[in-house]
Amino acid sequence: MRRRLQKAAERARANPVLSRTARSIKPTPNLWGIAGVFFFFILPEIIGFWRGKEIASWAHARFLEAPDRMERMNYWLLEKIFEEGGSWINLAVGIALLAWILIEWRRGSSRV
Repeated sequence: MRRRLQKAAERARANPVLSRTARSIKPTPNLWGIAGVFFFFILPEIIGFWRGKEIASWAHARFLEAPDRMERMNYWLLEKIFEEGGSWINLAVGIALLAWILIEWRRGSSRV
C-alpha cells in the first residue's frame, strides 16, 4: 500500500498540468492573500458556528414570504448552507491555506 502511494506521489510530482494547477490555486504570500483566506474561508465558518441556526431560521422565514421563485431559491440555499452551523472541514482548509501562506511568506523573506 505504501509503495502504491509513493508511485502516485511521484506521478503527481512529474505531471506538469497538476503542477500548474497547484500553483494557480496557491494564494499569494502577502497581506491580500492572508485577508482573502480569512474573509472567504475562516470568517464565514466562524459566523456559521456562532449564528448559523439564527441565519437558517431567518432565511426560512424569508423563503416562505418571497414572491419570486429566484428569491425563494436564494433563501432556500442560504438556509441549507447554515442549517448545520459551520463546517469543520472548511475551517481546517482555511487554516491550512493560512499556514501555507505564512510558511511561504517566511521562506520568501528569509531568502532576501
